[in-house]
Parts: sequence; structure tokens; C-alpha cells
Amino acid sequence: MLPTYYISHGGGPWPYMPDLRAMLATLETALADMPNQLTEKPKAILMISGHWETKKLAVQSSPAPGMEYDYYGFPEHTYQVKYQAPGSPEVAARVAELVSAAGFPVDLDDKKGFDHGAFTPMVIMYPNEDMPLIQLSLKSNLDPEEHLAMGRALRPLREEGVLIIGSGLSYHNLGLFGPQAKEPSAEFDAWLQTTLMSSSPELRHERIVAWENAPQARVCHPREDHLIPLMVALGAAEDAETTRVYHDKNVFGGVTASSFRFD
Repeated sequence: MLPTYYISHGGGPWPYMPDLRAMLATLETALADMPNQLTEKPKAILMISGHWETKKLAVQSSPAPGMEYDYYGFPEHTYQVKYQAPGSPEVAARVAELVSAAGFPVDLDDKKGFDHGAFTPMVIMYPNEDMPLIQLSLKSNLDPEEHLAMGRALRPLREEGVLIIGSGLSYHNLGLFGPQAKEPSAEFDAWLQTTLMSSSPELRHERIVAWENAPQARVCHPREDHLIPLMVALGAAEDAETTRVYHDKNVFGGVTASSFRFD
């Protein structure tokens, strides 16, 4: 059975910018190692990105998805990059079947392209662009319990060779980077590690649903779009042990950020 992951995916189109890529070298090393941590090669990746929200769930279903340059103010060449991994209509249909059976209305979307929450980590993990990649949206209500339930519905995929990855950022306040972010991000990260790595499954659930009570929660996540992918990954491996697979205390000049594996 495959694990699931919640990853901090970095900032903007960072793999295509040498200075930013150098700053995120620790993240690059962690992402590049993820395929080595698996006991079997996945038949596909299901990515739940913090950059795709819909009122009703949607699954990317094109056999050859395009690109979405959903970032602003970056160099012109970053709006020309291509990540040309195939999609998988078959896996998309299976994802839709599972979440629909759990009571979530869902659409198949054959127009959705890869957003940077998906293609930036994938270009490091699978640079040959040969791993099928499918995205599943977040529900725009960003409800923790609903997204945990979505994850539970997707659990059979782990036995079917599909690697589930929640892609966000464990700290996401675009207005607070640098030294001022050091203390709040470290406090929230410490809470997140305790919650995920040192709590019983029951307590972990209780704490993660009530994440807004965590130290510095709303400073670190003024809006929780980059935290909610964690709920899906965790729901699909609710009783699993947690391993921290990435940790950096100086991202963007002072931010503490982490990624986790559940298996």
C-alpha cells in the first residue's frame, strides 16, 4: 500500500528560477527523494493542490492537460514553461467514482491544466514527465471535516497504485515573510509536528479539525487554502504513522516549513 504525503511546494515557479531554486535547495532534495521512499512505482499521482478550488468537487480528466500559470510578477520565461506529463482519464473516473460514492457531487473537467501547486513539485520528483498526473480540486468551503472525509473516500487508491499528495505550504501568509515570520511560523510548525507525529489518531483528528486554535494559526494561514490539502492526505491514511520528510527554518528569509508522509 502506498503512503500519502502533505508537501510544502515552495513559492511560485521556483524550479525555473536559479536564485529561488538555490534558496529552496533543501526542499528540492526532499522532493527528489520522494520516489525513492516508495516500495512500488505508482501508476499515477493524484495531486490535491491549494491552487484549485471549486464549489462542487472536480477531477482533471484530460489525457494531456495543459498549463496554468497561476502566479504573478515573475520573469517572462516562467510563463512559457511546460510540464507535459500525461493525464489519466481512467484514474480520473475512478477518483470521481470514489468521492461520489461518499456523497460528494463531482464533475470531470477536461479543460483544467496543471497549476503550479502540481507542476512545480512534479518537475523535481519526476523530471522525465512520464508519470501520469491527475488533480482533484478542493471544495471552496475549505471545511476540515469534509476534506478528511474526501481523503477517507480516496483510501482505496493507495492499494490501487495511485500516490495521493496534498500540495500546499505549512506556512502561507503572503504578506508576512522574512524575519517577522520566524516566530509565528516556528510556533505553528511545532504544533503541527506534535499534532501529526506525537498524537494518537483520535487526538490528531481532534486537533487538526480545530487547527484554528493552534498557536499563531491565523497569522500563518490567514486563509487556509494551503493547509486544507493536508486534510485530504491525512484522511486517506488516518491511522498511519507520520514521518517528517522536509523541514527548513529559513525559507523566504525566516519561515519554518515542513512536509509529512503518512504510512
